[in-house]
Amino acid sequence: MRFGEVPLAAAEGAILAHSVVIPGGRLRKGAVLSAQDLEHLAAAGVDRITVAQLQPGDVPENAAAARLAQALCGQGLEVREAFTGRANLHATGPGVLRVDPDAIAAVNAVDPMITVATLPEWQRMEPGTMAATIKIISYAVPETALARACEAATGALARAAPTVSQADLIVTTLDGAPTGAEAIIARLQRFGVACTVQEVPHRTEALSQALARAQAPLRLILTASATSDPLDVGPAALTEAGGRLTRFGMPVDPGNLLFLGDLSDACVVGLPGCARSPALNGADWVLERVICGVPVTDADIAGMGVGGLLKEIPTRPQPRERRR
Repeated sequence: MRFGEVPLAAAEGAILAHSVVIPGGRLRKGAVLSAQDLEHLAAAGVDRITVAQLQPGDVPENAAAARLAQALCGQGLEVREAFTGRANLHATGPGVLRVDPDAIAAVNAVDPMITVATLPEWQRMEPGTMAATIKIISYAVPETALARACEAATGALARAAPTVSQADLIVTTLDGAPTGAEAIIARLQRFGVACTVQEVPHRTEALSQALARAQAPLRLILTASATSDPLDVGPAALTEAGGRLTRFGMPVDPGNLLFLGDLSDACVVGLPGCARSPALNGADWVLERVICGVPVTDADIAGMGVGGLLKEIPTRPQPRERRR
Protein backbone atom coordinates (compact mmCIF):
# COMPACT_ATOMS: atom_id res chain seq x y z
CA MET A 1 0.00 0.00 0.00
CA ARG A 2 1.19 3.49 -0.84
CA PHE A 3 0.22 6.35 1.43
CA GLY A 4 0.76 10.03 0.87
CA GLU A 5 -0.20 13.19 -0.95
CA VAL A 6 -0.88 12.96 -4.69
CA PRO A 7 -2.28 15.30 -7.39
CA LEU A 8 -6.01 15.01 -7.94
CA ALA A 9 -5.35 13.56 -11.39
CA ALA A 10 -3.68 10.55 -9.78
CA ALA A 11 -6.25 10.02 -7.00
CA GLU A 12 -9.16 8.28 -8.73
CA GLY A 13 -9.83 4.90 -7.11
CA ALA A 14 -7.64 5.73 -4.11
CA ILE A 15 -8.88 5.78 -0.50
CA LEU A 16 -9.30 9.19 1.10
CA ALA A 17 -7.09 9.41 4.19
CA HIS A 18 -8.74 12.41 5.86
CA SER A 19 -12.22 13.91 5.64
CA VAL A 20 -12.48 16.96 3.39
CA VAL A 21 -15.19 19.65 3.29
CA ILE A 22 -16.57 20.25 -0.21
CA PRO A 23 -19.39 22.48 -1.46
CA GLY A 24 -22.64 21.09 -0.13
CA GLY A 25 -21.14 18.48 2.15
CA ARG A 26 -18.09 16.46 3.14
CA LEU A 27 -16.09 13.58 1.73
CA ARG A 28 -15.53 11.13 4.53
CA LYS A 29 -12.28 9.47 5.48
CA GLY A 30 -12.11 6.01 3.92
CA ALA A 31 -14.15 6.90 0.83
CA VAL A 32 -12.96 5.42 -2.46
CA LEU A 33 -12.56 8.49 -4.64
CA SER A 34 -14.60 8.59 -7.86
CA ALA A 35 -14.22 10.94 -10.81
CA GLN A 36 -17.17 12.95 -9.47
CA ASP A 37 -15.51 13.20 -6.05
CA LEU A 38 -12.40 14.62 -7.72
CA GLU A 39 -14.54 17.22 -9.52
CA HIS A 40 -16.02 18.30 -6.17
CA LEU A 41 -12.55 18.55 -4.67
CA ALA A 42 -11.32 20.64 -7.56
CA ALA A 43 -14.35 22.93 -7.19
CA ALA A 44 -13.36 23.37 -3.52
CA GLY A 45 -9.91 24.56 -4.59
CA VAL A 46 -8.12 21.31 -3.69
CA ASP A 47 -5.35 20.31 -6.07
CA ARG A 48 -3.54 17.65 -3.99
CA ILE A 49 -5.02 15.10 -1.60
CA THR A 50 -3.68 12.55 0.90
CA VAL A 51 -4.73 9.01 -0.03
CA ALA A 52 -3.96 5.35 0.39
CA GLN A 53 -3.43 3.40 -2.82
CA LEU A 54 -3.67 -0.37 -2.69
CA GLN A 55 -1.04 -2.40 -4.50
CA PRO A 56 -1.17 -5.94 -5.91
CA GLY A 57 -1.29 -8.40 -3.02
CA ASP A 58 -2.97 -5.97 -0.61
CA VAL A 59 -6.20 -6.93 1.19
CA PRO A 60 -8.63 -4.08 1.98
CA GLU A 61 -9.16 -3.34 5.67
CA ASN A 62 -12.72 -4.68 6.03
CA ALA A 63 -11.98 -7.89 4.15
CA ALA A 64 -8.81 -8.39 6.20
CA ALA A 65 -10.59 -7.78 9.52
CA ALA A 66 -13.38 -10.19 8.58
CA ARG A 67 -10.95 -12.96 7.59
CA LEU A 68 -8.94 -12.66 10.76
CA ALA A 69 -12.10 -12.57 12.86
CA GLN A 70 -13.30 -15.79 11.26
CA ALA A 71 -9.94 -17.43 11.97
CA LEU A 72 -10.18 -16.41 15.62
CA CYS A 73 -13.83 -17.34 16.02
CA GLY A 74 -14.21 -20.55 18.00
CA GLN A 75 -17.23 -22.37 19.34
CA GLY A 76 -19.84 -20.21 21.04
CA LEU A 77 -18.78 -16.97 19.33
CA GLU A 78 -19.95 -15.13 16.23
CA VAL A 79 -18.45 -12.51 13.92
CA ARG A 80 -20.30 -9.25 13.33
CA GLU A 81 -19.99 -7.40 9.99
CA ALA A 82 -16.72 -5.52 9.55
CA PHE A 83 -16.67 -1.72 9.33
CA THR A 84 -13.84 0.83 9.06
CA GLY A 85 -11.29 -1.95 9.34
CA ARG A 86 -12.85 -3.44 12.47
CA ALA A 87 -14.62 -6.76 13.09
CA ASN A 88 -15.95 -7.83 16.48
CA LEU A 89 -16.56 -11.24 18.03
CA HIS A 90 -19.58 -11.65 20.30
CA ALA A 91 -20.80 -14.42 22.59
CA THR A 92 -23.80 -16.37 21.34
CA GLY A 93 -24.78 -17.36 24.88
CA PRO A 94 -23.61 -17.31 28.50
CA GLY A 95 -20.25 -18.68 29.54
CA VAL A 96 -16.62 -17.75 30.08
CA LEU A 97 -14.04 -16.81 27.46
CA ARG A 98 -11.30 -19.28 26.62
CA VAL A 99 -8.19 -17.49 25.38
CA ASP A 100 -4.87 -18.80 24.11
CA PRO A 101 -2.64 -15.86 25.18
CA ASP A 102 0.34 -17.10 23.19
CA ALA A 103 -1.73 -17.27 20.01
CA ILE A 104 -3.08 -13.74 20.50
CA ALA A 105 0.45 -12.47 21.09
CA ALA A 106 1.62 -14.25 17.94
CA VAL A 107 -1.14 -12.61 15.88
CA ASN A 108 -0.25 -9.17 17.21
CA ALA A 109 3.44 -9.76 16.43
CA VAL A 110 2.88 -10.39 12.71
CA ASP A 111 2.39 -6.79 11.59
CA PRO A 112 1.78 -3.61 13.63
CA MET A 113 -1.18 -2.85 11.36
CA ILE A 114 -2.94 -6.07 12.43
CA THR A 115 -4.32 -5.96 15.98
CA VAL A 116 -6.49 -8.12 18.21
CA ALA A 117 -7.77 -7.13 21.66
CA THR A 118 -9.74 -9.56 23.83
CA LEU A 119 -11.49 -9.68 27.15
CA PRO A 120 -9.38 -11.21 29.94
CA GLU A 121 -9.14 -14.98 29.93
CA TRP A 122 -12.09 -16.62 31.74
CA GLN A 123 -14.12 -13.39 31.69
CA ARG A 124 -17.82 -14.05 32.26
CA MET A 125 -19.96 -13.35 29.20
CA GLU A 126 -23.65 -13.03 28.51
CA PRO A 127 -25.36 -13.39 25.11
CA GLY A 128 -24.07 -10.58 22.91
CA THR A 129 -21.03 -9.71 25.03
CA MET A 130 -18.15 -8.50 22.88
CA ALA A 131 -15.33 -10.98 23.37
CA ALA A 132 -12.74 -9.49 21.04
CA THR A 133 -12.18 -6.75 18.51
CA ILE A 134 -10.00 -7.04 15.43
CA LYS A 135 -8.73 -3.77 14.00
CA ILE A 136 -6.74 -3.29 10.82
CA ILE A 137 -5.07 0.06 11.48
CA SER A 138 -4.08 0.82 7.89
CA TYR A 139 -6.45 0.79 4.92
CA ALA A 140 -5.04 -2.52 3.71
CA VAL A 141 -2.48 -5.13 4.69
CA PRO A 142 -0.36 -7.49 2.59
CA GLU A 143 -1.94 -10.86 1.90
CA THR A 144 1.23 -12.57 3.16
CA ALA A 145 0.96 -10.88 6.56
CA LEU A 146 -2.76 -11.55 6.84
CA ALA A 147 -2.26 -15.24 6.02
CA ARG A 148 0.36 -15.56 8.77
CA ALA A 149 -1.93 -13.82 11.26
CA CYS A 150 -4.86 -16.09 10.39
CA GLU A 151 -2.70 -19.18 10.78
CA ALA A 152 -1.55 -18.06 14.22
CA ALA A 153 -5.12 -17.17 15.23
CA THR A 154 -6.73 -20.56 14.63
CA GLY A 155 -8.34 -21.87 17.80
CA ALA A 156 -7.31 -18.90 19.94
CA LEU A 157 -10.78 -17.93 21.21
CA ALA A 158 -13.90 -19.82 22.23
CA ARG A 159 -16.74 -19.63 24.72
CA ALA A 160 -16.93 -22.31 27.39
CA ALA A 161 -20.68 -22.75 27.83
CA PRO A 162 -22.36 -23.86 31.08
CA THR A 163 -22.28 -27.60 31.69
CA VAL A 164 -23.92 -27.55 35.13
CA SER A 165 -27.67 -27.06 35.33
CA GLN A 166 -28.37 -27.75 39.01
CA ALA A 167 -26.75 -26.66 42.30
CA ASP A 168 -27.50 -27.23 45.96
CA LEU A 169 -26.78 -24.34 48.32
CA ILE A 170 -26.46 -25.32 51.95
CA VAL A 171 -26.52 -22.41 54.38
CA THR A 172 -25.65 -22.73 58.05
CA THR A 173 -27.48 -20.46 60.47
CA LEU A 174 -26.76 -18.86 63.83
CA ASP A 175 -29.20 -16.83 65.91
CA GLY A 176 -31.63 -16.32 63.04
CA ALA A 177 -29.28 -14.07 61.05
CA PRO A 178 -30.15 -13.49 57.33
CA THR A 179 -28.68 -16.14 55.05
CA GLY A 180 -27.67 -13.85 52.18
CA ALA A 181 -28.52 -16.52 49.63
CA GLU A 182 -30.14 -14.10 47.17
CA ALA A 183 -26.89 -12.84 45.63
CA ILE A 184 -25.64 -16.40 45.16
CA ILE A 185 -28.85 -17.52 43.48
CA ALA A 186 -28.59 -14.53 41.14
CA ARG A 187 -25.04 -15.56 40.19
CA LEU A 188 -26.25 -19.02 39.27
CA GLN A 189 -29.21 -17.74 37.29
CA ARG A 190 -26.86 -15.84 34.97
CA PHE A 191 -25.79 -19.24 33.67
CA GLY A 192 -29.21 -20.88 33.76
CA VAL A 193 -28.35 -22.95 36.85
CA ALA A 194 -31.33 -23.90 39.04
CA CYS A 195 -30.64 -23.85 42.76
CA THR A 196 -32.20 -25.43 45.83
CA VAL A 197 -31.46 -23.83 49.20
CA GLN A 198 -31.32 -25.68 52.48
CA GLU A 199 -30.66 -24.18 55.91
CA VAL A 200 -29.00 -26.24 58.66
CA PRO A 201 -27.57 -25.36 62.08
CA HIS A 202 -24.00 -24.12 62.11
CA ARG A 203 -22.57 -27.45 63.25
CA THR A 204 -20.19 -29.83 61.51
CA GLU A 205 -22.45 -32.88 61.83
CA ALA A 206 -25.54 -31.13 60.47
CA LEU A 207 -23.67 -29.69 57.53
CA SER A 208 -21.95 -33.00 56.80
CA GLN A 209 -25.28 -34.82 56.65
CA ALA A 210 -26.75 -32.18 54.35
CA LEU A 211 -23.77 -32.45 52.01
CA ALA A 212 -24.08 -36.23 51.87
CA ARG A 213 -27.82 -36.04 51.11
CA ALA A 214 -27.40 -33.46 48.33
CA GLN A 215 -27.76 -34.68 44.76
CA ALA A 216 -26.59 -31.81 42.57
CA PRO A 217 -23.22 -31.95 40.77
CA LEU A 218 -22.39 -28.56 42.29
CA ARG A 219 -22.77 -28.15 46.06
CA LEU A 220 -22.22 -24.78 47.66
CA ILE A 221 -21.64 -24.07 51.33
CA LEU A 222 -22.28 -20.70 52.93
CA THR A 223 -21.53 -20.70 56.63
CA ALA A 224 -23.00 -18.29 59.15
CA SER A 225 -19.55 -17.62 60.56
CA ALA A 226 -16.37 -17.00 58.56
CA THR A 227 -14.34 -20.12 57.78
CA SER A 228 -10.94 -19.40 59.28
CA ASP A 229 -9.19 -22.80 59.26
CA PRO A 230 -9.26 -26.11 57.34
CA LEU A 231 -10.65 -27.69 60.52
CA ASP A 232 -13.49 -25.18 60.80
CA VAL A 233 -17.13 -26.21 60.36
CA GLY A 234 -17.31 -26.01 56.54
CA PRO A 235 -14.15 -27.91 55.55
CA ALA A 236 -14.54 -30.35 58.44
CA ALA A 237 -18.09 -31.18 57.30
CA LEU A 238 -16.83 -31.90 53.79
CA THR A 239 -14.21 -34.31 55.13
CA GLU A 240 -16.67 -35.94 57.52
CA ALA A 241 -19.08 -36.56 54.64
CA GLY A 242 -16.34 -38.50 52.83
CA GLY A 243 -15.22 -35.67 50.61
CA ARG A 244 -11.80 -34.23 49.86
CA LEU A 245 -10.54 -30.71 50.54
CA THR A 246 -8.39 -29.61 47.57
CA ARG A 247 -7.82 -25.96 48.39
CA PHE A 248 -8.33 -23.73 51.41
CA GLY A 249 -7.99 -19.99 50.93
CA MET A 250 -7.29 -17.95 47.82
CA PRO A 251 -5.13 -14.91 46.98
CA VAL A 252 -8.13 -12.81 45.91
CA ASP A 253 -9.55 -10.06 48.09
CA PRO A 254 -12.47 -10.03 48.72
CA GLY A 255 -12.67 -13.80 48.63
CA ASN A 256 -9.75 -15.02 50.75
CA LEU A 257 -11.82 -17.51 52.75
CA LEU A 258 -13.06 -19.66 49.89
CA PHE A 259 -12.38 -23.39 49.97
CA LEU A 260 -12.74 -26.01 47.26
CA GLY A 261 -13.16 -29.74 47.27
CA ASP A 262 -15.08 -32.70 45.90
CA LEU A 263 -17.52 -35.29 47.19
CA SER A 264 -18.06 -38.36 45.02
CA ASP A 265 -18.64 -36.83 41.57
CA ALA A 266 -19.76 -33.43 42.86
CA CYS A 267 -17.72 -30.25 43.11
CA VAL A 268 -18.01 -28.56 46.50
CA VAL A 269 -17.33 -24.85 46.92
CA GLY A 270 -17.16 -23.24 50.34
CA LEU A 271 -18.18 -19.66 49.72
CA PRO A 272 -16.56 -16.71 51.47
CA GLY A 273 -18.85 -14.35 53.34
CA CYS A 274 -18.40 -11.68 50.67
CA ALA A 275 -20.46 -13.88 48.31
CA ARG A 276 -23.51 -12.47 50.09
CA SER A 277 -22.82 -9.27 48.14
CA PRO A 278 -23.49 -9.07 44.40
CA ALA A 279 -20.14 -7.30 43.94
CA LEU A 280 -17.34 -9.18 42.18
CA ASN A 281 -15.27 -11.37 44.49
CA GLY A 282 -13.02 -14.41 44.32
CA ALA A 283 -15.95 -16.82 44.48
CA ASP A 284 -17.14 -15.55 41.10
CA TRP A 285 -13.88 -16.56 39.45
CA VAL A 286 -14.17 -20.10 40.77
CA LEU A 287 -17.92 -20.59 40.37
CA GLU A 288 -18.01 -19.33 36.80
CA ARG A 289 -15.31 -21.72 35.66
CA VAL A 290 -16.79 -24.69 37.50
CA ILE A 291 -20.25 -24.05 36.05
CA CYS A 292 -18.74 -23.94 32.55
CA GLY A 293 -16.89 -27.23 32.95
CA VAL A 294 -13.45 -25.67 33.35
CA PRO A 295 -11.36 -27.50 35.95
CA VAL A 296 -10.07 -25.32 38.78
CA THR A 297 -6.92 -26.68 40.39
CA ASP A 298 -4.90 -25.64 43.41
CA ALA A 299 -2.38 -24.09 41.00
CA ASP A 300 -5.14 -22.19 39.18
CA ILE A 301 -6.26 -20.56 42.40
CA ALA A 302 -2.68 -19.80 43.42
CA GLY A 303 -2.27 -17.97 40.12
CA MET A 304 -5.26 -15.69 40.72
CA GLY A 305 -3.25 -13.34 42.91
CA VAL A 306 -2.14 -11.17 39.99
CA GLY A 307 -5.21 -9.00 39.45
CA GLY A 308 -6.77 -10.46 42.58
CA LEU A 309 -6.96 -7.17 44.47
CA LEU A 310 -10.57 -6.34 43.75
CA LYS A 311 -12.71 -3.35 44.59
CA GLU A 312 -13.67 -2.82 48.22
CA ILE A 313 -17.32 -3.67 48.95
CA PRO A 314 -19.50 -1.83 51.48
CA THR A 315 -20.43 -4.95 53.45
CA ARG A 316 -16.88 -5.73 54.56
CA PRO A 317 -16.53 -5.05 58.27
CA GLN A 318 -12.83 -4.17 58.00
CA PRO A 319 -11.38 -2.12 55.15
CA ARG A 320 -8.01 -3.20 53.78
CA GLU A 321 -6.41 0.05 54.71
CA ARG A 322 -7.15 1.75 57.99
CA ARG A 323 -8.31 5.31 57.75
CA ARG A 324 -6.00 7.82 59.38
